[in-house]
Amino acid sequence: MKIAPALIVLLALAGLGAARAPARFGQIDDARIARADAEPQNWMVHGGDQQAHRFSGLDQINPGNIARLKPAWSLEFDTKRGQEATPIVVDGVAYVTTAWSKVYAVDARTGRRLWFYDPKVRGDAGVFGCCDVVSRGAAVYRGRVYVATFDARLIALNARTGKPVWSAEVAPADSTYTISGAPRVAGGLVYIGNAGGEFGGRGYVSAYDAGTGKLVWRFFTTPGDPAKADGAISDEPLKTIAQPTWFGPHTDYRGGGHVWNSMVYDADFDQLYIATGNGYPWHRKFRSEGRGDNLFISSIVALDAKTGRYKWHYQETPGDSWDYDAIADMILADLTIDGRPRKALMHTPKNGFFYVLDRATGKLISADPFVSGVTWAKGVDLATGRPQVDPAAYFDTEPVRVGPSGGGAHSWQPTAFSPRTGLFYLQAVADSTSIFLPKTRFEYRKGVDNTGIYSWGTHAPGAEPPAEGGILEGALRPPTTPARPLLIAWDPVARQPAWTTPATGSGVLATAGNLVFLGRSRNVMGELVAFRADTGVEVWKHPTPNAIITAPVSYAVDGEQYILMATGAGGGAILAGGPDVRENRPGRLVAFKLDGKGVLPPDPPPAPLLPPPEEHWPAATVLAGEDHYAQLCARCHGVRVRSSNIVPDLRRSKALASKPLWSAIVEGGALKATGMVSWAAYMPPGGAEAIRAYVAEEARKAQASR
Repeated sequence: MKIAPALIVLLALAGLGAARAPARFGQIDDARIARADAEPQNWMVHGGDQQAHRFSGLDQINPGNIARLKPAWSLEFDTKRGQEATPIVVDGVAYVTTAWSKVYAVDARTGRRLWFYDPKVRGDAGVFGCCDVVSRGAAVYRGRVYVATFDARLIALNARTGKPVWSAEVAPADSTYTISGAPRVAGGLVYIGNAGGEFGGRGYVSAYDAGTGKLVWRFFTTPGDPAKADGAISDEPLKTIAQPTWFGPHTDYRGGGHVWNSMVYDADFDQLYIATGNGYPWHRKFRSEGRGDNLFISSIVALDAKTGRYKWHYQETPGDSWDYDAIADMILADLTIDGRPRKALMHTPKNGFFYVLDRATGKLISADPFVSGVTWAKGVDLATGRPQVDPAAYFDTEPVRVGPSGGGAHSWQPTAFSPRTGLFYLQAVADSTSIFLPKTRFEYRKGVDNTGIYSWGTHAPGAEPPAEGGILEGALRPPTTPARPLLIAWDPVARQPAWTTPATGSGVLATAGNLVFLGRSRNVMGELVAFRADTGVEVWKHPTPNAIITAPVSYAVDGEQYILMATGAGGGAILAGGPDVRENRPGRLVAFKLDGKGVLPPDPPPAPLLPPPEEHWPAATVLAGEDHYAQLCARCHGVRVRSSNIVPDLRRSKALASKPLWSAIVEGGALKATGMVSWAAYMPPGGAEAIRAYVAEEARKAQASR
């Protein structure tokens, strides 16, 4: 008997389960998003629901049975770089992005790949990322999947087939802008920001028509040339509110304020909240004559969601010079504070304060340090909303140790809020510090991350500061208290932690099963850990062959609850080198369920050291190579050639033994397609060979230490 092709398709799709009927591939609209709590089997938007709680209403998995939680299935990606995406799960189909902005649609019950899309990101775009070629996820809306590419395009795909529908250029192809953040959707619009705060330029957010890809509005977050307007909806607030807070001559590269992570739509007020990053250059001395608040950097800005019109702003770190991006996840909630209901926005940025804002007005409700070791400010004045900055935190003339470190008390890693417990959960680092060293001059070079401080210092701890200054983690002298990683359950009403527990990790998920899940790294390997949401007691953990640097989500298919996460070392961890260097493996999408029968691959083996070159170079050549390496290579390959081997550990590179091959890569751009561009324009003659000399000496030291 011959079966019609159309019937074959219907029968195959029926095998996905009743919740995954073919007519519902990505069929999310505003009404469904608004009622996300009524569909806990799905994870429809980036934060799980419209308020970005990252809370699952599923409770099948709980402390009483979590010992039975086992791998259900895993899917290997085709890239070995960092995986920071939040999967979206709709009607039994999971949509996830990977490094290089690739997209997978996966059967959420079995892990079977349904379709795959590669936007073919330009390899040379990879050099403009501060922290790997990551993607934090897609948006699914009205039968389409929206992905922002690392080379700054926004693409709409058919949710059923993965075929492109339209593509828009968010930034010019010859710019230093990248996009690592996930798009957001609401009211027929797709919102997307951009990254690039270490390479110059002005941040902005764009809204596109979800159906056609037409640009509807754009809001710049820092002022441009005061002599000319952008012709954008931000022109008036930039002129009247922001421009007076900037000083010194305008340049095309100064600004910053990139919206590279968090955005949240608020249906109560039809507002879009955007969280902005550091200014550029980092040091206000070179950005704004050492003065001014420099709006709207390190701020939360509320915009009319339909038009992009400015409504209000709150700046968390005025005139930021310490890389205290305000880009952490924003979470919305209705809280009762001092006996009165408040529409609140909660935020835990890098500067170490837990902020609660009134969403209607932007007025500060509370601000309290959520970790110890916050020294840049003595507190926040609740009447004015301004921090009481310690004058000793500025490093214009002398080296200064400041807490939190440039890495922040908490960065972009996802946070969660449980309506069941009323607690806000986050992974944080207490008592972290950085030494900031003054720099005498600033020279902008397009294509090189020159931030106004020396970011990748080559001098060992205890040495004199380099002449050009910089930021060194734990250098010059040891801090009085070592940094302490914590998992914190913060009570936003009581303004204090309900509990804390020592815990390294990344992003978190809270569930109705009284659990908080935390992913963590074991070098390039990983581990998923669960804690009781009410007490913080650890109740379960399971190793994964890849590090977890983002947060899991939860969904259900056929009555079974799953915990799902993207795994794969990378992101800021590309610099986290140590003695236990492992072979790098492709990332994975990994699902767990009760009594799961899946099998995960073993941990990757140690990466071997190759014999170093037999050549020896003059000390002056090695020293010059050390300087070139610090300026051009360390950001990806690791400070002092100590990397986790996600981007190759150059001490283990086969090219190190061959001067012609090394030159072809470093100067000739032979590996441009994979992100290793030519650096010849940024070095004097012989620069590549000097770098080889320095790396070879470091390889020799590594061999000797073994």
